[in-house]
Amino acid sequence: MNDDAVTEVAKVADSVDIGRIMEMIPHRYPMLLVDRVIDIVAGESAVGIKNITINEPQFQGHFPQRAVMPGVMIVEAMAQTAGILVVHSLGAEAEGKLVYFMSIDKCRFRRPVGPGDVMHIHVAKERSRGNVWRFQGKVYVDDKLCSEAKFAAMLVEE
Repeated sequence: MNDDAVTEVAKVADSVDIGRIMEMIPHRYPMLLVDRVIDIVAGESAVGIKNITINEPQFQGHFPQRAVMPGVMIVEAMAQTAGILVVHSLGAEAEGKLVYFMSIDKCRFRRPVGPGDVMHIHVAKERSRGNVWRFQGKVYVDDKLCSEAKFAAMLVEE
């Protein structure tokens, strides 16, 4: 296998586990909102998984009579999945760097997400220029669209 073929194989991963996610992005409990990435293609797309449980702190105060995942946390899960895609695409020099939201557009919430649900977080790169990346994200539960948004983020040096 030549060097180019090795590089291509390294950039296509079947999955990324929680340990590797924590190496790639700086988020930690209770704000780490991606449990696993089940499909990732460098520079293109990723699918993250978030298992929603009643033990999460937001459910104590966000409609305790009918626990609903806050929409802003669903959008944050999209952004974290996109951040993992950025780090995977750029390599080790991007690990642990912060990725800041620049814009969120066309955000829609189609159905509620709650304890017992498994969010499948699909993000696809629309374009990138320098350290600015633009994405489309969609979140599904049981193959039903729950949320979607277009967003831009910037990788920053600290």
